[in-house]
Order: sequence, then C-alpha cells, then structure tokens
Amino acid sequence: MARTPHADITLKAVAERAGVSPPLIVKYFGNKDALFARVMSFESDATALLDAPLDELGRHMVHHVLTGQIERGADPLLRIAFAPVQGEHGDILRVNFRAQVVDRLAQRLHGPDAGLRAELAVGTLLGLGVMYGIARGTELRATAVEDLVDRYAPTVQAHLTP
Repeated sequence: MARTPHADITLKAVAERAGVSPPLIVKYFGNKDALFARVMSFESDATALLDAPLDELGRHMVHHVLTGQIERGADPLLRIAFAPVQGEHGDILRVNFRAQVVDRLAQRLHGPDAGLRAELAVGTLLGLGVMYGIARGTELRATAVEDLVDRYAPTVQAHLTP
C-alpha cells in the first residue's frame, strides 16, 4: 500500500491488510486522513527516543533503537528508510522526520553546528537500526544489547556533546 496513491486507498483495504474491521480503525483514528497523519508522524517516537538528559542521550538513543528492534521487530524511526523517493507521501514523511526528530534533537544541542551534529547522530542511529533490523547482522544480533550500547553509544554521544 505504500506505493498506492492516498486517494486510492480505502479504509476497507487498510483494515483487511491489518486484519481488523473498518469500524475498529474509525474508532481509534476517526477516518482515513487521521490514520494517514498518524502513520506519517514521528512525534511520539521522537519523544521516547529523546527522553534522557543530554549527557546520557547517546546511550539512551542506542538502547531505544535496539530494544525497539527486539521487542517490536522494528523501530518506527526506520520508516524514513522506506519513504518513497518521489511524491507527496515521501515529502510529508521527510518533512515530519526532519521537524519531529532531527530538528527537535538539534534544539537540545549546545555549541556550533547543532543541526549537522543532530543529523550525524540520527544517521548513525539509523545505520545501526538498518544493520540490526533489516540486514539482520548476525554478529550484532548475537551480542548482548548492553555490550552493543557500550560500544556504539560513545559514537552517537560524540555528535551530541563534542
């Protein structure tokens, strides 16, 4: 459905794909446009990702991405990796990602190049998420989460607090 134009998607089709009834979608989201807006938002995901003091944020972010992969089988932030290259849906997803994740992180950073450092930190996290969750790196998956956090968090933290 990611490649189907928004106007051509029906609630019935979404419900069938999700294995639920259309009234259940209406109950929780209201209508197709509200569902679309929720799917295209990173707001709650960013809140959880950025929920730590700045000096501990790199460690928290790495732990969050890894545990999301383990507990849910995916990290909601990785939706950006599947954004359509062209078209309105991809544009909306990218704008939301930048504003709700990257820019929000940049606002928390001190010193020069905050925007660049935020992009580098988020890019580093996305790389970890892709390797762990999509490429299914066997060595990564065989290593304890805390060991991965110990190794990877300093790299992320170096962008946040150089």
